[in-house]
Amino acid sequence: MRILILLLAAALAGALTLFAFAPYRLFWLMPIALAALVELLQREPRRAFWIGYAWGLGAYVSNFRWIYDSLHDVAGLPAWIAAPLVLLLPAYLALYPGLASWLACRIDPRPGVRWLLAFPAAWELGEWLRGWVMTGFPWGAAGYSQITESPLAGYAPVGGIHLVSYLVALSAGALAMLARAGMRQRIGILIAAALVWGSGVWLHDLEWTHPVGKPITVALGQGNIAQELKWSPENLENSLLTYYRQVAMTRADLMILPETALPLFLDDLPSGYLSMIRGEASRSGMALATGIPRRTNDGRGYLNSVVALSDPKMPYYAKDHLVPFGEFVPLPGLIGWIYQHMDMPLSGFSRGGADQAPLTLAGHKVAFNVCYEDSFGEELIGPASRADMLANVSNLAWFGKSEAMSQHLQLSQARSLETGRYMLRATNNGMTAIIRPDGEISAVAAPFTAQVLTGFAQSRQGLTPYMRVGNLPVIIGCGALLLLALLLGWRRRGQH
Repeated sequence: MRILILLLAAALAGALTLFAFAPYRLFWLMPIALAALVELLQREPRRAFWIGYAWGLGAYVSNFRWIYDSLHDVAGLPAWIAAPLVLLLPAYLALYPGLASWLACRIDPRPGVRWLLAFPAAWELGEWLRGWVMTGFPWGAAGYSQITESPLAGYAPVGGIHLVSYLVALSAGALAMLARAGMRQRIGILIAAALVWGSGVWLHDLEWTHPVGKPITVALGQGNIAQELKWSPENLENSLLTYYRQVAMTRADLMILPETALPLFLDDLPSGYLSMIRGEASRSGMALATGIPRRTNDGRGYLNSVVALSDPKMPYYAKDHLVPFGEFVPLPGLIGWIYQHMDMPLSGFSRGGADQAPLTLAGHKVAFNVCYEDSFGEELIGPASRADMLANVSNLAWFGKSEAMSQHLQLSQARSLETGRYMLRATNNGMTAIIRPDGEISAVAAPFTAQVLTGFAQSRQGLTPYMRVGNLPVIIGCGALLLLALLLGWRRRGQH
């Protein structure tokens, strides 16, 4: 009974992390929820893996409950299949906090070594691993909860989201130790915490990149086409007309339309449509880019692409980091049958390639990423270093009226902070936004409305420390701290 109560408490503490992320943004809740995990682990270290696993399961089911909306409400999967599948991703992701908890409790029983050395390092290494194992799913990492309200957000341009996540876990360990520490230890912990969090405020005020040229006017289309209508032949005319009208009524230097805004292949556009929409952009002197599927050069596959329509050569960026089970089927022989029950067109995209040049639009180099590609900070370093600004095109209509679109906006804010560049987000139904280099939102469109968001953006040049070094220093540092904790544990056992 006691262990059951501990597991339920861990799951509840994990579930509360939903409110640490956007749209709620109670950033202080994340270190408290992790400190609750630490407290539970201290009570029953022999069950560390299962307590950590329960915490992770509660956290990821709570944060990713929109998976059900996507599978059942939008894709049309029957409830008896969709409900178990909702648990599948969290059940896998929870392995990482489970293993981190187990490792921390195995190394050394002394609180200082266990919670200030081993636990934060193991936690961060777990988050890094889940960001690339099996193509990776870094969404929901602890560090994102700190963007942009927390002082810890100031560390993002220095060491990326992984450094922020490490500091959250370190803060949680310190917080849990306060209750059991003596007066001298408490003073030391509080001074160290004040230095870490105070330095974050100072770092956030630094400008790591510099503006170049004059600001330009940007326009971001949001068509608000329901997912169940998006690929319907009966709705094709409405989709094309919606975005044609938005282009025709807009005056800006640069306009971007969302992911697959034009819901058919580029070479299947109705006769005359391309010249009409180009003509409207040309009359106002506006560069225009849109999300649209296009076939590969050999004609055997197709790409989730962004095409510069205003350029006669129509250069494009094609999504490279595809969504498993959504944009490609990892094990078609094993799970392909599920897709027979789903309304999921174009689920077999080809990769665009890792080293694609930015698109030149309105005289500015824009590095595009598509949908959840902006979850992978290190993958954006190369494109951002060759570009003046970033742009993300997305279609989150798959996830209904859930927290998914606000969580995704927070990911883009992290990428702006890490690279010191504007991020222009054009989405189908939200959250369409202009994000400044400091991660703050300059302008945002109301979700679930058809409109064009207009504002200003500025080219930025220069490299942040994170762009120079990537994730490697944080990962090596966490590995070294874990090794140090392990050596201290061996030394203590040798003395006894």
